Amino acid sequence: MQRITKADFDHMQRIDEELMHRVLGELEGLDFASFTSRDVQAALQAKELSPVDFAALLSPAAGAYLEPMAQKAKRLTQAQFGNAVCLYTPLYIANYCVNECVYCGFNCKNHIHRGKLSMDEIRREYEAIAKTGLREILILTGESRSQSSLSYIGEAVSLAKEYFSTIGIEIYPLNVDEYAFLQQQGADFVSVYQETYDTHLYDQVHLSGPKCDFSYRFHAQERALLGGMRGVGVGALLGLGDFRRDAFAAGLHAKFLQQKYPHAEISFSVPRMRPYINRTDHGPNDVHEPQLLQVMLAYRCLLPFAGLNISTRERAGFRDNVVGLVATKISAGVKTGVGGHEEQEKGDAQFEISDPRSVREIREMLQSRGLQEVFTDYIRL
Repeated sequence: MQRITKADFDHMQRIDEELMHRVLGELEGLDFASFTSRDVQAALQAKELSPVDFAALLSPAAGAYLEPMAQKAKRLTQAQFGNAVCLYTPLYIANYCVNECVYCGFNCKNHIHRGKLSMDEIRREYEAIAKTGLREILILTGESRSQSSLSYIGEAVSLAKEYFSTIGIEIYPLNVDEYAFLQQQGADFVSVYQETYDTHLYDQVHLSGPKCDFSYRFHAQERALLGGMRGVGVGALLGLGDFRRDAFAAGLHAKFLQQKYPHAEISFSVPRMRPYINRTDHGPNDVHEPQLLQVMLAYRCLLPFAGLNISTRERAGFRDNVVGLVATKISAGVKTGVGGHEEQEKGDAQFEISDPRSVREIREMLQSRGLQEVFTDYIRL
């Protein structure tokens, strides 16, 4: 296990924390149990949601209004995205991690098989993925600057340009100049999950490592945009804490980013807690499918233009029903170990998936539902 020193925190760039204070301020005194049916109905009639309207749509009272919420969300989705649904796949190129996060399979103290792809292996993975027709990829690593250096990730991104038109990264948070470097290498999007916006819980579940710094992680998307990235993804790990509060904070985080950087392409992800190496039971904060759907519908009503990803954490039937309704991007042919698309996986998976379908099977599903699969929605000049 790599030793974490003060230098791992000293390098972290600090920017204006106004956006974070706005989000956390909106959480203060928020009581979802106080919302009534009348509040939900008023939110459904609003042309643009206020924070109070958004909270109403996430409240228990809105559970009885999923059908009208779905109708509104579908109208908004079709108005902005038509019948188009983008396809992508993630590729884990390394799973070394220096953080001790109690909920994660990559926890530095977990006894798992660690691995890292060489550039030749990465190329073979890219070739195998590209043969399926996919032209969008999400490159992931564990959070270890020594094992997955900035130059290593940059080389992987640059190589990806030979095969893919859109390149996302989901790695450890960086400074503005580091994001600018990866953008110059070809990265388009940055996804960062805050995990939970409950600062007290955040300290409880992040026991050691650079990820302990709540503020630095919170501002990762903003630093990415300042570094020239075209878009950023926002999300919380639903079920880690109070999912309503975390979904509310993630939604406002995205909305405030969109207001501050109107040119940015903002997207949501809605990961739920999944079984992993040291957790196979169901916890007290588990989020069930109706609640997950409620979160997704509320996100669409809050930000009609935002992309919304649905991953293979969810079962096939649920994924099939939310694409076109509210989700605009779906993963396919997914492996969550290190590599695995072309050769045997070199490292253990971060979590278990629920939908192992291939790209062909996902494509056929979309076509059967009258949806248009999109492999390329961006052309590099």
